[in-house]
Amino acid sequence: MATTEVYLNGKYTGDIENKEEFIAAIKSERFKEPFAGRLNIYYNEELNRVFVESSRGRATRPLIVVKNGIPLLTERHIKQLHKNELSWTDLVQQGIIEYLDTAEEETALVAFTEREITPDHTHLEISPLAMLGLISALVPYGNFTQSSRLSIGAKNQKQSIGLYTTNYHVRMDMDVNSLHTPQKPIVKTVMHDLADYDKHPAGQNIVVAVMNYKGYNMEDAIILNKGSIERGFGRSTYFRPAIAEELRYSGGLMDQICIPDKDIKGYKSEKDYKLLEGDGIVYPEAQVSEDNVVIGKTSPPRFLSSLDEYSLASNIRRESSMALKHGEQGVVDFVVITENEEGNKLVQVRIRDQRIPEVGDKFTSRHSQKGVIGFIFPESDLPFTSRGIVPDLIFSPHSVPSRMTISHLLELIGAKTGSLAGRHVNGTTFDSEPEEKLRKELLELGFRDDGTEIMYNGLTGERFHARIFVGNMYYLKLKHMVANKIHSRARGPIQLLTRQPTEGRAKEGGLRLGEMEKDTFVAHGASLLLKERFDSDKTAIPVCESCGLTAIQDALKDKRFCPVCGDSVEISDIEVSYAFKLILDEFKSLGIYPKLQLENKY
Repeated sequence: MATTEVYLNGKYTGDIENKEEFIAAIKSERFKEPFAGRLNIYYNEELNRVFVESSRGRATRPLIVVKNGIPLLTERHIKQLHKNELSWTDLVQQGIIEYLDTAEEETALVAFTEREITPDHTHLEISPLAMLGLISALVPYGNFTQSSRLSIGAKNQKQSIGLYTTNYHVRMDMDVNSLHTPQKPIVKTVMHDLADYDKHPAGQNIVVAVMNYKGYNMEDAIILNKGSIERGFGRSTYFRPAIAEELRYSGGLMDQICIPDKDIKGYKSEKDYKLLEGDGIVYPEAQVSEDNVVIGKTSPPRFLSSLDEYSLASNIRRESSMALKHGEQGVVDFVVITENEEGNKLVQVRIRDQRIPEVGDKFTSRHSQKGVIGFIFPESDLPFTSRGIVPDLIFSPHSVPSRMTISHLLELIGAKTGSLAGRHVNGTTFDSEPEEKLRKELLELGFRDDGTEIMYNGLTGERFHARIFVGNMYYLKLKHMVANKIHSRARGPIQLLTRQPTEGRAKEGGLRLGEMEKDTFVAHGASLLLKERFDSDKTAIPVCESCGLTAIQDALKDKRFCPVCGDSVEISDIEVSYAFKLILDEFKSLGIYPKLQLENKY
C-alpha cells in the first residue's frame, strides 16, 4: 500500500498509510487544547502529501461545521448566546465553529445560507456579511453594486471627514479635519450599530436630484446649493500643529525659545515677529498667515571654526524660529508649554482653519460615486419640486450606467422613505429591506413609488418635461480640499545642484512638465512652446572651439581661457541646460572626453 508523506509547517515529519483516518482523527481532535482551533490540515492529491499547518500569522476565517447536511449550530445554542450562557470561545472549543485557512478551504464546500445546504456541504457561512471588511459592510445595499466599486467605496470612506475623536480639542494631531455638524445616516447597515458609528459619524444627510443642470456637473462633478452651505453643509475645520523644542548641544550650548534679537544671524523682519508675546510664543486666537513666526527660537552657531566665533556672544547665535510655510494660514487654536522625555522645554502651537466648501472640493456617496464641486448655485437659481423642495446637491445621471452602482439609486429611495416616515432604513448587504416594500411605503406617503418628481426650472419657472429622480442620501466630504492643494508659481527658489526649481508645494516649487505632457504639446502642434517650458535651468557656458571642452571665465581678471588649449583660442558662449553642463562634468570625472562640436547658429 502506497504511503503518504506528512508535512508539519512545511517540514517533512514522516509517512502514513491510511490518510483518510489520519485526516479524520486530526479534524476530530483539533478543537481540544492545546490547538484550540489553530490547526489546519490539507491533502494534495497531485503530490499525494498531507500538509498540517499550525504556524502563526496565517489568515483564517470562522465557519459553522456541517455534518450530514445539518449545521452543528442549533437554535438552542443561539438562545444560550443571547442569554450570555455561552461564549464564542465555547463554540470553538466544542467544535461547532472551525477556523479554516486558505489551503483547507480548497477541500471544503461552504454553503452561503442554510437553505442551500446539501449532504455534500462541509461548512456554512456564519453570515454572508462576513466576506466584507468593516468599512465595506458600511455600504448600504452592497449586493446591488459591482464588487470593485464596493472596495473603492470603502477606500473613499476612509478619507471622509467626520468626528474622528471626541477629545480632539485637547489633542495635538498632525494634519486632521473635523466636520462641524456630522449626522448618522438614515439608511444604515448592521455594521453601523456594531461599530458604534453614531459616536463618530462622518457625513450628512442631504436631498439629491439626479439630473443635468447647465453642464456644471458633467464628468462626475456635482452642483451644490449655496443656501445649504450657508446653513452648514460640508463645513469643517483643519488643524495642524507647529512644534519647537529647546535642544541641547555638545559643550553645554542649547536652543532658546524667545523673541530673537536684531543682531542675530538670519534675523527676519520685525513684521514677522509682531504676533509673539514676551516669552517668544504666539498668543491664542491670533490670526496668522504665511511667513508669520509662531514660535521664536535661536540656536547656537552650527560651526565653531573661525576664531572670532569662540567668544559665545549673542551676535553669533542663529535664527531657527518656527514660521508658517508658503500658502498656510489660520487662527492659533491653543498653545501647550511642556517638557519632552529629556526634560527640555517643548512648545506646541495648534493652528486651525475653517474650511467652507468651494469649487474643487471633493465629495462622495458611500457607493464610490466621488466628484468635485463644479459650481455653487444660489438657492433661487436651482430647480425645485412641486412641493417646493430645492435639492442640496445635483448629481449627474451619466455617473451611474457604466459603473452599475444600483445601490446608489436604492439608497436615494430608501433614505427618502426613511426621512418621510421618520425612521431608519435597514440597508445591510444580503439582508436589506426589499425595494418593493420601500416603494409601497413611498406610495402610501403620497409620493410616486419610482422616486421621481415633477421639477421646475429655478431661473425661468418652466416645468421640466422629464421627471427627475429625487431622494435623500448620506454624503461624505473628503479630506482632499482645494485649500490644501492649490499651487502655482512664476519665479522662485531653485536647487543648488541642478539650478532647477525646487519640488513640492511647501517649498514653493515648480510644476513639472514631464515627458507625457511634452508629447501633448507636440501632438497639438505647439512644439515651439517647449522652448519656453524647458528653459528653467538655461545657462550660458563658454566653450573652446578648438578642443570642445568647457572653458573657464575669470570674472576678476575679465579674461577667458581653455584649461587644455590656453588663452590663444577662440571661445564662444553657448546656451545649454545647466543639467547638461553637469553631465559633461560627470563624464570628465569618469575620464570620458565630451567634445562639443560647435556650428554657426545662422
